[in-house]
Amino acid sequence: FRRATVQNSQTGALETAQYRISKSAWLKNEEHKHIADVARRVEDMTGLSMETAEELQVVNYGIGGHYEPHFDFARKEETNAFQNLGTGNRIATVLFYMSDVVQGGATVFPMARTALWPKKGTAAFWFNLFPSGDGDKRTRHAACPVLAGSKWVSNKWIHEREQEFRRPCTTERPPEHLTA
Repeated sequence: FRRATVQNSQTGALETAQYRISKSAWLKNEEHKHIADVARRVEDMTGLSMETAEELQVVNYGIGGHYEPHFDFARKEETNAFQNLGTGNRIATVLFYMSDVVQGGATVFPMARTALWPKKGTAAFWFNLFPSGDGDKRTRHAACPVLAGSKWVSNKWIHEREQEFRRPCTTERPPEHLTA
């Protein structure tokens, strides 16, 4: 595990940041049967293709670990984001809770006024983009600081490419106040 990084919105480079304090590791499907099983289950659960999904990320938040409010998708001004992947933007996120947390560690969605408390064996799923491809502001979320114990999660970010027939685009535009 290494200190988790974020993508610099100007350069596209990965770097550490004070607004994300955690350690993470990336696991490839080929590394173990169980990792491939997770990808298969995510595909079954979401109906989305895993062909352009990112590797499974496993994250540990120790005491004080947190991630300030952010989007999982690249906003329009972040032109370098995911460019080197050639897979389009992050259409959806699946977040698995791998541990209970003694105190703190909730995943909060401020605009939706929702908090998800870590419970081992549960998962959350959300679409980051509207069918039009516009980012959904309601998906802005944060990992609250862990106050006691340790928080283990894993996530799968699913990209736009290969989803064309699974979640077709639309010409209908979402409300302007919800797009990012």
